[in-house]
Amino acid sequence: MKTFKDKVVVITGGASGLGREFANVAARLGMKLVLADVQRDALDRARDELLAQGASVIALICDVRKGEQVQALADATVAEFGAVHLVFNNAGVGSGGLIWENTEADWEWVLGVNVWGVIHGVRIFTKLMLDAAAKDPAFEGHIVNTASMAGLLNAPAMGVYNVSKHAVVSLTETLYQDLQLVGAPVGASVLCPYFVPTGISQSHRNRPDDVRMSKGPTASQLASQAMTDKAVSSGKVSAADVAELTFKAIADGQFYIYSHPDALAGVQARMEEIVQQRNPSDPYKATPHVREALRAKMKLGETPAKA
Repeated sequence: MKTFKDKVVVITGGASGLGREFANVAARLGMKLVLADVQRDALDRARDELLAQGASVIALICDVRKGEQVQALADATVAEFGAVHLVFNNAGVGSGGLIWENTEADWEWVLGVNVWGVIHGVRIFTKLMLDAAAKDPAFEGHIVNTASMAGLLNAPAMGVYNVSKHAVVSLTETLYQDLQLVGAPVGASVLCPYFVPTGISQSHRNRPDDVRMSKGPTASQLASQAMTDKAVSSGKVSAADVAELTFKAIADGQFYIYSHPDALAGVQARMEEIVQQRNPSDPYKATPHVREALRAKMKLGETPAKA
């Protein structure tokens, strides 16, 4: 996708974090924006700020776990702007802790947003793009799905999140191959950020009532939360930086997008272990103090969670 001016972009999770920065870049490039989020105050604030900058933008509440709400988002986009050219399936949440301690509600929430949200975005918006392409030989489109380096690695005490992001990587690679198979003028990319300061470590603030935690977090969940908060808040690559490199990748037709290419050493090691049939290596080999700190935190007042 080479041309952005006057094209239509849809951004889920568009009120904050990476989504908000995608919106800033899109507005600067002259795109028409559709922002979707579950947090009304942040969504309204983002819309008003972009309108004040002269952008053409609408903002809608959308729980991406719900297919009917994603369909309503697509319908509203077409009704307002007539088409969609670029989609960021970006809404995401996080949850950690020892994998056997995650409740059914934890799995439903994280997979609902991180996986089903992308599934709904792909199945609904891809068809809209292909229909538009059939009518307009000059049409060009692109879909960016936000995964994570957690979709290429498997850090301890992050099981639910890891599973969800591995699914997004697989889904997006398949989407890319399917689009290539049919010769569609629609590209696809998977974004794999590492520790970037965004609000995802505090995503529980928007956890819906139907998947609310019925009991307090376990020691392992508290420990995982604390360590994630620290890692995310200390990140040196900003969400704005990631947005800039993502738009460049779209223009270049680049599939894999990384915020921290140095982290790929761990991915390469994992791939070699798979090919050589070696057991997974110790992720804390170079930082044993981190493992010991995590273990120590997990021993403090641990209470098994119930679904």
